Amino acid sequence: MKKLLFVIFSLLFVASLFAADMTVWEKSTLNSIIKRKELRVGLEAGYMPFELKDKKGNIIGFDVDIAKEMAKELGVKLTLVNTAWDGIIPALLTNKFDIIMSGMTITPQRNMQVNFADPYIIVGQTILIRKDLAGKIKSYKDLNDPKYTVVTKLGVTADFATKKLMPKAKLRLFETEQEAAMEVINGKADAFVYDLPYNAIFYAQNKNKLVFLDKPFTYEPLAWAINKGDPDFLNWLNNFLMIIKGDGRYDAIYNKWFKSTDWLKEVQ
Repeated sequence: MKKLLFVIFSLLFVASLFAADMTVWEKSTLNSIIKRKELRVGLEAGYMPFELKDKKGNIIGFDVDIAKEMAKELGVKLTLVNTAWDGIIPALLTNKFDIIMSGMTITPQRNMQVNFADPYIIVGQTILIRKDLAGKIKSYKDLNDPKYTVVTKLGVTADFATKKLMPKAKLRLFETEQEAAMEVINGKADAFVYDLPYNAIFYAQNKNKLVFLDKPFTYEPLAWAINKGDPDFLNWLNNFLMIIKGDGRYDAIYNKWFKSTDWLKEVQ
């Protein structure tokens, strides 16, 4: 009798575990994407070359090309949801889209709200300064002075890094990277702090007006963000990244956006 009860309880225990696993899968974003036949990607189209708009108003970029490969592997259509940066995490948490693919840096603070897949690229903060400051400003340390005005975008890691490492400088924050960078071009600010990829491209377009301090002074891994409690989707994303890095697709997309400027002809 005891043996029979043990077998029954064992079977019930296994059945409960199986049911729990099935519940996790039913609630998974991955399962929802497959059922909906649509991958909804949240991004902010303004961070070259990760996501930006072409002359026709279409959103293009490094993240977009990877998202296209992701949708292809899932066998679903891709929908891009352009979202203001300061509301992009709340929008994910309220199911406006399935994943953030928008050059987001992993931080402990963000990680308390969302889960991150493995980093897909490493970047860091760099500085663009006015031409007349060449030789006077050699690193971020030189900007830590009340006589200098530093600009960047509101709510991004450049904002946090500037406040932490250049607390004495006058900091002005803007809604977009473009607005902030143009302040230096127009002589209304001394320096623009932002991620290496964006600054490299902006400098290439304005070499006669700027000096580029291109050595990153921070370490910033970028990753895709998803809702917490979703191991199936997280596992799929990490395996997808490993596969495209192994079969050459990642390198082809990377070379297109970071080792060439041909795409600039398409930009607004």
